[in-house]
Amino acid sequence: MDDEEARTRLLDAAETLFYAEGIQAVGMDRIRAESGVPLKRLYRLFPAKEALVTAYLERRDARWMASLRGAVAGEAGVSGETDPVGAVFDWLERWFAEPDFRGCAFLNAYGELGAGGPAGVLDVVRRHKAELRALLAEVAGPGRPELADQLLILVEGATVVAALTPGPTASASAPARRAREAAYALLR
Repeated sequence: MDDEEARTRLLDAAETLFYAEGIQAVGMDRIRAESGVPLKRLYRLFPAKEALVTAYLERRDARWMASLRGAVAGEAGVSGETDPVGAVFDWLERWFAEPDFRGCAFLNAYGELGAGGPAGVLDVVRRHKAELRALLAEVAGPGRPELADQLLILVEGATVVAALTPGPTASASAPARRAREAAYALLR
């Protein structure tokens, strides 16, 4: 196993375990056991748990934002009429219905580690939220920063509410539908 494969295996294990059980509840030895990567290599690639948590969140941010951006961009090309606001909430509805949905990994990390948490981790959390707000500003349209802020609150609120009723059920997706209705009311 080369370093790239080891890194991928470690990040896969970290993402599964940290997202499902929490960052503080999962130790490096558990990551090692789940990934099959020897402890010496784990610490060579990620000298501290903070480095692994930061890398996990950075990778998750890249995938999560690319998926959401793709949904919004895909909406723009489907027909003559576009509904990027609806695309955001449709995407959220699908995400909330996933069987392993456990809320926002970034809010979970911040909630677990607090404002005094590791600087690298908090930086990734803040950058993720800034990227999300920037995407929502694009969706809102030029000159509408207050709408972007309101959409961010709706997205975050719907995510937290959905995390309280996770799973592939109709009730898990309801927060996205209600948030979409609120977004449309704001647009009117």
